[in-house]
Order: sequence, then C-alpha cells, then structure tokens
Amino acid sequence: MESSSDKHFFGFWVYLMTDLIMFAALFATYAVLRTATFGGPTQGALLDLNGALAETLILLTSSFTCGLAMLAVNSGKVRQAMAWFGVTFALGATFLGLELHEFFGLAAGGNTPQANAALSSFFTLVGTHGLHNAVGLLWMVVALVQISRRGLTPFVTSKLQRLALFWHFLDIIWIFIFTIVYLMGHVI
Repeated sequence: MESSSDKHFFGFWVYLMTDLIMFAALFATYAVLRTATFGGPTQGALLDLNGALAETLILLTSSFTCGLAMLAVNSGKVRQAMAWFGVTFALGATFLGLELHEFFGLAAGGNTPQANAALSSFFTLVGTHGLHNAVGLLWMVVALVQISRRGLTPFVTSKLQRLALFWHFLDIIWIFIFTIVYLMGHVI
C-alpha cells in the first residue's frame, strides 16, 4: 500500500522534472541568443568570472551543509539540524546577494535585459535560478519554524527531505549555468 508520503515524493519528483524541462528551454534559448548583442559587449566582456566562481563555491558549500543538516535530521538531532539549515540559509542568502549585486552592476552600466537579446536571455536564465533560490530560502525559514515548533516528526522530516532535494537540484542547475554562461562565455 502506498503511503501519503510516497505520493508527496512522487509529486515532488514530477515537479522537479517539469522544472528541469523549463531550465532546459531557458538554456536552449540562451545558447541561441548568447551572441545576439547587436554590436554591444560580449557576455565574456560583461560577466565577472571570479564573482561567479565565488558564487559557485558558496552554493556548493551550502549543498554540503544541507547534507549535514539532513544527516542530523536522520539522526534525530534537532539542534544540529537547525544549526546546519541555518548555515545553509546564510550561504544561500549570500549567494543570492552576490547574484543581485551582479545584476545591479550590469544594469548600472546600461546592460539591462532590454539592451539586447543576449542580455535578455542571460537575465532570464540566471534570474529564474535566483528566484528558485529565493523560494528555497523562504522554504528553509518555514522549515526551521516547523522544526522548532514540532520537532523532527515524520511529517516535518518528509518536508525536509523534499527541501534538500530541491536545494541540491538548484546546485546542479547552477553548475550548468556556471559552465555554460560564465566559463564558455569567457572562452567562446
């Protein structure tokens, strides 16, 4: 007999796959439009590779701390779980802050989504990831409140498992963004 938790996990996997399809479409759009600068600066000239590397290291570290949080959850260690999710939140918020700083810096130089198709596709792809990151941070706050109020009940633990899957999914998407947008943007 299938439990309610199994149905929630199946539904969540379906959601992640639809998100994956959306990101695939955004990557395809970016690949087609990345050189459509209409005489403006190239992506390689505009994007800060060192900043993107720092963002990558921060986000990958947050994935590690999220894993440590889930180890604490699985061991029933409430305080450790809350502490590691707190560190994960701080790292995720730092990542988001750096991404917003990059966006505002580009916009201040006149490099907005309206400037050309390449920038439009860049802001859409990277911004969609940033929006997902913000949703993950909000979810983490709600999860921390639930842990503090209810403890690590099976209901809360199930939600935390889906949160961890979502967070790791965002890290995987970012690795592709870093590789395709930032690294390839500086090479090609």
